[in-house]
Amino acid sequence: MPIYEFKCNSCGQNFESLVLIASAVDSITCKHCNSTDIKKIISVTSSQPTKGSQIPAGALSGCSSRSGFS
Repeated sequence: MPIYEFKCNSCGQNFESLVLIASAVDSITCKHCNSTDIKKIISVTSSQPTKGSQIPAGALSGCSSRSGFS
């Protein structure tokens, strides 16, 4: 159940909505003005490693012999 971020073309506000089925995106309305003139926008995500965590050697080089792919 992804949470999508939207921008309302009527009032300019951004809002998030839980979308249970991909086709339900067409029925989303702005949470601020109830307009149906909305646009799905790409959300920025971020993550930070926990203290003491390390990235395994070769994990970022897709063709490494340690990556499990041949």
